[in-house]
Amino acid sequence: MRAFFVQIKCELGKSYEVASALADAEIASEIYSTAGSFDLLAKFYVEEDEIDIGHFVNQRVQVIPHIKDTHTIVTYRAF
Repeated sequence: MRAFFVQIKCELGKSYEVASALADAEIASEIYSTAGSFDLLAKFYVEEDEIDIGHFVNQRVQVIPHIKDTHTIVTYRAF
């Protein structure tokens, strides 16, 4: 399994709605509220050969209503 994170910027007043939609979709292993330029941080896992991370974010995350912007962080190794 390959882990990666997506920072999510939501429309104003919609952070909890977006977090709920992510949780309901059961695609994120963890979802955090954050301070700063982005409103949420979500951790995802995909199988190494299953799907391209870019396609996953485009087809499964960015289609959730009220997401304004995303920033994907690809991880290489856990310590």
